[in-house]
Amino acid sequence: MIKHQFVKLLFLFVISASTSAFADGVSSLHDFFNNTQTMRAKFSQMVTDNKGRKVQEVEGTMQLQRPNKFRWDYNKPYEQQIISDGKDVFLYDTDLQQVTVRALSKAIGSSPAAMLAGGNAVDKGFTLKNANRKDGLMWVLALPKDKDSGFDRVLLGFKEEKLRKMELYDSFNHITHITFDAVERNPVLEDAAFLFTPPKGVDIVGE
Repeated sequence: MIKHQFVKLLFLFVISASTSAFADGVSSLHDFFNNTQTMRAKFSQMVTDNKGRKVQEVEGTMQLQRPNKFRWDYNKPYEQQIISDGKDVFLYDTDLQQVTVRALSKAIGSSPAAMLAGGNAVDKGFTLKNANRKDGLMWVLALPKDKDSGFDRVLLGFKEEKLRKMELYDSFNHITHITFDAVERNPVLEDAAFLFTPPKGVDIVGE
């Protein structure tokens, strides 16, 4: 159950600046939208509960291409894919042999996914504030203006013009920690990476 609840969150949840060039996290985030059209990275993701206990840990790769195209491939400990072609979002669970299809406008809305792959009007969906931490990253706090977004706040940490960390806090005090490694800014990505054809025999569920 935890796995599937976590995957659904990625529809909602489903980024960059050097310390010398940018004075704070808000500037780093704006630089990301102005100067990053594509991104590719490895990621590790951990979810903790309201007592700080680890309830899930996964890893994989991600790609994004503006506007509104993204792909998250979960490789360990189970295989799943979340792909947006710019119109629809496809969640493919290989264990269940099921594909869930959802309109992009309903899957993203004012979520962090809109930050990563959406347009540059992030200020319309979020209130942005600088956040200070002594870890060498430039942090920005993003508070969703939509109170029904499913989460309370998002923190993003930047270093050397690249997104390095992301933290998502939901209303149950669960925290999703994401660390990005081998980050590439503006790589050339294949268009086919953002196209999804359901495998034969899988169940297709529309929302």
